[in-house]
Amino acid sequence: MAETKNLLLFRKWDMSDIEVKDPGLKTAISLRKQILPYTFGRSALKRFNKADVNIVERLCNKVMHFGKKYAKNTGRMTGKKTKVINTVKVAFDIIALKTGKNPVEILVRAIEFSAPNEDTTRIVYGGTVYHVSVDVAPIRRVDMALKFIADSIRDATYSNPKPIEEHMAEQLILAASNDPNAPSVKKKHELERIAQASR
Repeated sequence: MAETKNLLLFRKWDMSDIEVKDPGLKTAISLRKQILPYTFGRSALKRFNKADVNIVERLCNKVMHFGKKYAKNTGRMTGKKTKVINTVKVAFDIIALKTGKNPVEILVRAIEFSAPNEDTTRIVYGGTVYHVSVDVAPIRRVDMALKFIADSIRDATYSNPKPIEEHMAEQLILAASNDPNAPSVKKKHELERIAQASR
C-alpha cells in the first residue's frame, strides 16, 4: 500500500520535525498531521480525549469564545469556527514573515512558556479556608496556557482598529520568546508567585 504523503497544515506548514521541549507537556500537546485543523467535535464527549486533538485546533476553539469584554467567562461560544481557522491561517503567515520560522513551532513554544507549573486550590478545614499550592496536570497546563493566550488576544483586539490576525501573531511571538511583557507569560508568573506564597 502506498504511504501517505506528509500532510502539511494549511498545505504549508510541516509538523513532522517539531519537538515539544518541555517533558511534562509531551503527552498533552498533539501535533497530529492534518491539512485543516477541524475534527468536528469528535473528541468532545470522551474524557482526556482533547490531548489527541491537534494543538492548532485547540487554539481555534479557545479563541472562539464570546467576544464581549466582560462576558469572557460565560462559556458562550460564537460558533464561527471557519472564520477563526482563516484568522489563524493568516496569523501564521504573518508569523512566518516576521520570524522566518515555522509558526506551529512558535505556537508550541508560546504554550510551553505560558503553561503554569503550580496553582492554588482551596481546602476547607474545620470551617477555615486554606489556599494550598498544588502541581498542575499536563492537560490542564496546556488548557490554561491556551486560555491565557486567547484572553490576551481578545483583550488586545477589543475596540482596536488593528486586525485580530496581527494581534494574534504579535502575542504568539512575544510568548514564544518568553518575553516578561507578554500577557500570557505575566499571568503564568503571577499564578506561580501566588502558589509559592501559599506553600
